[in-house]
Amino acid sequence: MNQRARIVIIGAGIVGSSAAWALMQAGWRDILVLDQGPLPRPGGSTSHAPGLVFQTNPSQTMCRLAQQSVALYRSLGDGAGSCFIDVGSLEVAGSAERWRDLHRRVGYARAWGLEAELITPQQAADRVPLIDPDQIHGAYAVPSDGLARAVRACELIAAALQRSGAGQVRGATRVTGLVRQGSRVVGVTTEHGDTIACELVLICGGIWGPLLGRLAGVAVPLTPVEHQYVRTTPLAGLADARDEATHPIVRHQDAALYMRQVGACYGVGSYRHAPLLVAPEAIRPVDDWRRGVGEMPSSHPFTPDAFAGPWRAAQALMPPLRSVAIDHAFNGMFSFTPDGLPLVGPAPGVPGLWLAEAVWVTHGGGVGRAVAEWIVDGRPQCDLRECDIARFERHAASPAYVRERGAQQYREVYDIIHPAQPLERPRPLRTSPFYLRQLDHGAVFLEGRGWERAQWYETNRGAPEADAAPTRDAWTGAFWSPAVVTEQLATRQRVGLYDMTSLVRAELEGPGAAALLARLTTGRVARPVGSVSYTLMCDHAGGVRSDITVTRRDAERYQLGLNGPQDLAWIRQHLPDDRSVSLRETTGATCCLAVWGPRARDVLQSLSDDDFSPAFRYMTAREVFIAEVPCLAQRISYVGELGWELYASAEYGVRLWDVLWQAGQPHGMVVAGRGAFDALRLEKGYRSWGSDLSTDQNPFEAGLGWAVRPERDDYIGAAALRRLAASPPARRLCALRLDHVGQIVLGREALCHDGRVVGYVTSAAYAATLGASIAYGYLPAALAAPGARLTVMAFEQPYGATVMAEPMFDPSGARMRD
Repeated sequence: MNQRARIVIIGAGIVGSSAAWALMQAGWRDILVLDQGPLPRPGGSTSHAPGLVFQTNPSQTMCRLAQQSVALYRSLGDGAGSCFIDVGSLEVAGSAERWRDLHRRVGYARAWGLEAELITPQQAADRVPLIDPDQIHGAYAVPSDGLARAVRACELIAAALQRSGAGQVRGATRVTGLVRQGSRVVGVTTEHGDTIACELVLICGGIWGPLLGRLAGVAVPLTPVEHQYVRTTPLAGLADARDEATHPIVRHQDAALYMRQVGACYGVGSYRHAPLLVAPEAIRPVDDWRRGVGEMPSSHPFTPDAFAGPWRAAQALMPPLRSVAIDHAFNGMFSFTPDGLPLVGPAPGVPGLWLAEAVWVTHGGGVGRAVAEWIVDGRPQCDLRECDIARFERHAASPAYVRERGAQQYREVYDIIHPAQPLERPRPLRTSPFYLRQLDHGAVFLEGRGWERAQWYETNRGAPEADAAPTRDAWTGAFWSPAVVTEQLATRQRVGLYDMTSLVRAELEGPGAAALLARLTTGRVARPVGSVSYTLMCDHAGGVRSDITVTRRDAERYQLGLNGPQDLAWIRQHLPDDRSVSLRETTGATCCLAVWGPRARDVLQSLSDDDFSPAFRYMTAREVFIAEVPCLAQRISYVGELGWELYASAEYGVRLWDVLWQAGQPHGMVVAGRGAFDALRLEKGYRSWGSDLSTDQNPFEAGLGWAVRPERDDYIGAAALRRLAASPPARRLCALRLDHVGQIVLGREALCHDGRVVGYVTSAAYAATLGASIAYGYLPAALAAPGARLTVMAFEQPYGATVMAEPMFDPSGARMRD
C-alpha cells in the first residue's frame, strides 16, 4: 500500500507525540506517527519512566525545555485529571558539600525564572513525613515540579490527532528503510511492505535512535544504559492514600537516589551502580511485547546485588521503608549521550531528515515543541545550541567514544559538577603540535571538543605577578591558578604566546564564495585580498547564530574562523547546488600560535624579513615566513593588545613554537593559557559565542549593532534586523565591576535590582589589569547605564556591583591598532 504524509514521525513516545501535538497546534495536517510497539505503551523508555520532573538545570535551555514540558503536561487532561501531578519537589542535602551546592542551584533557578527556596530539615520532613530530618542538612524545594503521566499524555495526543483530522498514530509498524532522492529523504518503508511518501521524517526513536539513524547513514551518538527502579509494598502510613501522589518527589543525590509516592507504595530509583550499557542491536525485539508476552524491550531483569547499598541509604533517609518489601523491580533503559544533552535538529548532510533523540520525560514536551518550531518556522524559539545534533566533532560518532562518555555521564548524573570541570576520559584525544612543549612548561589542560587546551602553565605560578591574585575558596579556586594572573599581566606588559589551534578553521573557495558569504553574514566581507573581517551569522529572526572571522586569501578563497561544527553544518546547508563553492575544514591539518602584547612586533620582526611595522595594518593578513616556517599572519587580537595570529601547516608546528619562544626571551615572553585569554577578552569587552551570544540575543542587544550593515537586505536575517534596529533594544549586554576584588563569580548567577531578578551573569573573570572582579550580563535597558547598581547573588550571598562603561580597558583601541 502506497501512502502519503506531510511528515512521518518515527516513535510514539513522549517526544514524538509532543512533536506531533506542536505541529498540529501550528496548523499542520497529514501527520503520521509510527511505532514498532503496541499502543498506548509501545515499550520504549516512556513506557516505564517513573515520571519525575525536576526542572532545575545549570543549562538555561534545559530548564526552559523542562518548564515547557510541565506546561504541556498540565494542559493535557480529561475526566481522569491532568497529565501532570503538582506535588512539588525536594532535593535533600546529605552532606555539607551538597547543602552548599543547593545554594548554587537556587541561583540557577532564580536566574532562569523558576521559583525555588531552601528549607530546613524539619520543613522537609513536614512535606514528606517519611524523611528523617536528622539525616539531612536541609533541602531545596521547587513547588512547580511534579510527576508526569507520560503514557496518558501520549494517549490523549493520539486521540486529539485522530479527532481533529490532523493525523494519526499507528502502532505495530516498524520502519525498515528510508526512501531517498539523491541525498534527500522523501519517504519511509515499513515491515508491512508499505512505502509512505513524505516531505520530512523526524526520528524520535529513543534507545533505538542509532539503528534508525543508520538507515540514512547518520550517526546518532547515544547509548542505552540500564537504570534500577523498584516499587515497594504498601506503607502503613499511606494506607488511606486515595491519590496517586501527594508527597513531593525527592532526590537524595548524595546517595544517587530518587523517590516518589505511588499511592500507598513508594518508588525508588538508583544510579549507584556500575553503568550497564546495552548495544542498540542487543535490545530485545518488540515482537513478544506486541503479543503481550514477557517484559517490554526497554527493561532488563533487576540486578539485586547492586541495589543492596542504595536500598540501605533509602531506608536511612526514610526509615518507614524498613518496614516494607520490594514488590516490583526492574532495570529500565534510558539514553545517554557523550555530553548528557539531547540530540535535536536537522540531520547534517541529509535534507528532509530530523532528529529529536536522547530526551527524557522531563524535557520531552519542550523538545517536541522546539523541534516542531524549528521545522515550521526555521528556528526554535529558545536557543538549542547545546542540543544541536550538529555540535559534535567526528570522533563523537565512534562507538568507543559514545560508550566511554555515556558510561561517564551515567556515573556523574547526580555528582556535583564544577562549571569548568572537564571530562576525564578518553584523554588525550586531540592535541596540537605544541602539546609536548606545553607539558614542558607545566601546562594544566582542560578539554573542549576533544582538544587538550592549556588553561595555564605552572611555570608561571611562582612569578611575582602571581602575588596579585586574590585568595579564592575551594569552589572558585578549582580549575584556576595564580599563574593566570601572571599570564594576564605579562601579556599586557610584555608579550604572551598562546596556542589557538583548537579554534575551528575552514576554507571556502570557488566563484560563488563571495555571494555565499554575502548571503550568510551581516557585514561586508567581499573586501580586498588580505582583509580580515569580523562578522555575524544570524538566523531569520535576527538571533546570533555565530560570530566569525573571514580572511580573504585571494579572489575566490576565504579562510573562516568559526565557533564549532554547527557553523560548518550551517554553511554546508547553504552551499549552492551548482557546486560553485566548496567548503573544507582545515583545523586538524593546521596549527595556530598567537603572539600578543606590546613587544609582539619586536619578537616577530626579529624572526622575519617580512614587514611587521605599522604598515602591516590591523585586520589584515599576509603570507610571511617566521624563520623557516611559512605562515599566514593575521593582525588581529582577541585580548586587546598588539599582535598577530600565525597559521601554519601542522608539520611546522614544533619549529614555529621553538623559534618564537627563543626569540621571545629577551622580551620577557611567557606562555599563556585560556584562563588569561578569557580574562583579557572580558577586560576588552569582547563577546564569546555560547556565553554572551546565542540565537536568544540579537546584535543590538549584544552591543554588536556596528557589525550589521543597514544598507544590505540580501542576507539571512536582514528583514528582522531592520525591524529590530528601528527601536532601542529592551535589554543590553553590560559590563559589571564587583565591589570587592575577592568576590569571584563564575557565570549564570542571578542579577538583582531592588530585590527582583533582572538578568544573569553570562561571563566573569578576575581582571588583573583592572585589579577587579568583573562580569557581563544582559540587563533591562533602564538599568543598562554606567553607574547603575546591582546585586549579584552567588551561593545566596549578595555581591554589590556597578554597571561600567565598556570596554573597561583601552576604550580607544590604540594598543592593538598602533
